[in-house]
Amino acid sequence: MAWSIDARIPLTLLPDVGALEAALIAGRPAAVLAEGMPPVGTAALAMESFLPDSPHVAGCACCAGRSGAAQALDRLFQGRVRGRSGWFERVLVVPGSAAGREEVARALAEDPLTVSRFRPAPGN
Repeated sequence: MAWSIDARIPLTLLPDVGALEAALIAGRPAAVLAEGMPPVGTAALAMESFLPDSPHVAGCACCAGRSGAAQALDRLFQGRVRGRSGWFERVLVVPGSAAGREEVARALAEDPLTVSRFRPAPGN
C-alpha cells in the first residue's frame, strides 16, 4: 500500500473580496493574503499583503529576486511556525487584479520556497 500525504498548506485563489467571508466561515482556520491593502474586520488568524511586481527589462538586477507574493507567503509561513500568529491550515488569496493573480500562480509554480510550503487547493 502506497501512502501519499501532501503536508503543504493549501492555497485558494478567491474570485474577489466579496467571497472572503464565506470562504473563512466554510472551512478550517485560515490566513489571508491580499493584493494591496488587506481587508479589515475578518476572522483570519493572520494577514499579509503584497503589491504585484512591475517587470523591467529581462534579466535586470532588481527583478532577479523573489516576487512580492512569494515574500508575503514567506511572512505568513514564518509567523505560523514561530508562533506570531494562530496556527492556520489554509491560505485564502484575495487578488485585486489579473497581475496579482498571475504573480501568486507564478510563485506557486516557480518559487522553490513557496512550492515547498504551499500547494494549490483542490479546484484551483
